[in-house]
Amino acid sequence: MSKPIYILNGPNLNRLGKREPEIYGKATLADVERFCREEAGPHPIEFRQSNSEAQIIDWIHEAIDTQAGGIIINPAAFTFVSIAILDALKMFPGPIVEFHISNIHKREPIYHNSLVSKVATGVMAGFGAEGYQLAMRAMLSLIEKKSR
Repeated sequence: MSKPIYILNGPNLNRLGKREPEIYGKATLADVERFCREEAGPHPIEFRQSNSEAQIIDWIHEAIDTQAGGIIINPAAFTFVSIAILDALKMFPGPIVEFHISNIHKREPIYHNSLVSKVATGVMAGFGAEGYQLAMRAMLSLIEKKSR
């Protein structure tokens, strides 16, 4: 069986569909999970969300310990402030895709300096919630290339 892809979602993403729909759209986190599972097909995924930095770090450690195939992470606000998440991701040997629903580079300057980008294999931003499908497609491609 294939190694699972971890899809980790940070703070306030449980409020998708309600929180600032003019920025984040109307799709819910349940919609995002469905987008990811549809795109992954038979490939196993671990889809998770937490408002807790510690929980996200524990899941990254779990991905390391279970030798997950890859991590897609939308760290939300932790993107810009969490050295602890950066340090945890540094230990993950597989591909990491950093994903943001909005284009963080078009937003206020506080959103321009991603710590996660420093370790991500690739970064995707601004494609809306449906962009998780693109992130999954990219991750599957990265995993396939790594296995060759």
